[in-house]
Amino acid sequence: MTGKAFRAALAATVFISAAGVAQAQAAPQAQDAKIADLQRQVDELKAMVRAMQAAHGAAPVVIAQTPATSAPAATTPQPVQMAAVAAPAPVSAPEKKKAWYEKLQLRGYTQLRMNEIISGDKTAPAGRSRLRSVQDSGINENGNLSIRRARLVVQGDISNRVSLYLQGDLSAAVSNQSGSEPRQNFFQRRDAYADVYLDKAKTLKLRLGQSKVPFGWENLQSSSNRVPLDRTDAINSPVPGERDIGVVAYYTPSKIQAIWDELTHDGQKLFGNYGALGVGVYNGQGTNRIERNGSYMTVAMATMPFRLDGLGGMFEGQVAEFGASGILNKFRPEIRSGGVSAVDYDDNHVGAHAMIYPKPFGIQAEWTWGRTPEFDRATGTIKAKDSSGGYVMAMVRVPKTPIGQIIPFARYQTYRGGWKVATNAPRLETEEYEIGVEWLPLKELEVTLNYANVSRTEADERRTGRAKGDLVRAQVQWNY
Repeated sequence: MTGKAFRAALAATVFISAAGVAQAQAAPQAQDAKIADLQRQVDELKAMVRAMQAAHGAAPVVIAQTPATSAPAATTPQPVQMAAVAAPAPVSAPEKKKAWYEKLQLRGYTQLRMNEIISGDKTAPAGRSRLRSVQDSGINENGNLSIRRARLVVQGDISNRVSLYLQGDLSAAVSNQSGSEPRQNFFQRRDAYADVYLDKAKTLKLRLGQSKVPFGWENLQSSSNRVPLDRTDAINSPVPGERDIGVVAYYTPSKIQAIWDELTHDGQKLFGNYGALGVGVYNGQGTNRIERNGSYMTVAMATMPFRLDGLGGMFEGQVAEFGASGILNKFRPEIRSGGVSAVDYDDNHVGAHAMIYPKPFGIQAEWTWGRTPEFDRATGTIKAKDSSGGYVMAMVRVPKTPIGQIIPFARYQTYRGGWKVATNAPRLETEEYEIGVEWLPLKELEVTLNYANVSRTEADERRTGRAKGDLVRAQVQWNY
């Protein structure tokens, strides 16, 4: 009931009461009948007022009057007296606090990929390398279409100081080591961690569980956000799969976070929420692998963005970022005869990265040096050997065109060293030139076209020589 309706009801009560009194004074002989009729009307109106008050939520109105009793004809009936008690201002009910599970969000992305070897060593005789990639098993003689990733993410705040993150992949494969018989499309754990913030400003946090290892800018950047289709062999070799179980501390000063927030608002493709400084310990045997030696992998990474406005000219409004990372680890690779090596091998790496975010022109580069397990052909055993490699990539970002955002790019990569997560840790020798374009016609849809000229060894110590050829690749990614 509205305030206007409430006042109208009160006015009607007074009006009818006054009319009844006037009639009683004008006709004394019918006084008793009139008073009785008046009392009935007042009772009815009082009931109506109470009902409307209950619907409106207002305080009750007290209506007082003299008793309606019979009196001598000469006695003038007393008018009805009404007194309204002011209703207090309505008090808003307190907003119900959301339970932690009501703050969770579900999101993800899926990648449909096409790989076609248009020339070169699609197949090869036994003992010779074929054109293959450790980054995408869909590159083979029968590749065609594949679902490269199908990720589902659940994340949210449990409280002001604790948040959770769970990610699984519906397109993972599991192989029987002894028979090399693949099983496709398992739902596999990729991330399962909690962030615990140690200060109110949320500049310092502990990440607990299975998460990405802070080594290499490209490794930390999500595959949903990367411009090229795959990571490079050199930067990915220290941490294939990018993840492990551990505890890591991240620190991000507010001034640095402000720069990253501006870049995110501008639509730049960042590496994620991994802090300006990260220090942690992990099992060290890789993604979803059993710990084998009881030792820990220690890792540290620092990265710093800088505004280039002071340089003026073409650098006005641009941001550069520089950083370094390092790993100390002992690793036990799987061996061809079955099981896992009983020997610990040095698995130590350092890396550096530098970039200028594209606005519109940008450049990005990383390099790594280290020692890692590698199969030695001369002795037929695995040894710890030197490894090195990296990449340089140039790109142009055109965020607004009649057909959406376009990012043409060109990248060169090279690597020499072992690939520790393959059976017997075979040596890789990679040289690759690629050009491509990422097109975003919609926020929810990305299309990437890519051409690559490739020269690389196959990740199998039983095959020798480099396979060479040309690839045409395409990917459609939808985000949800």
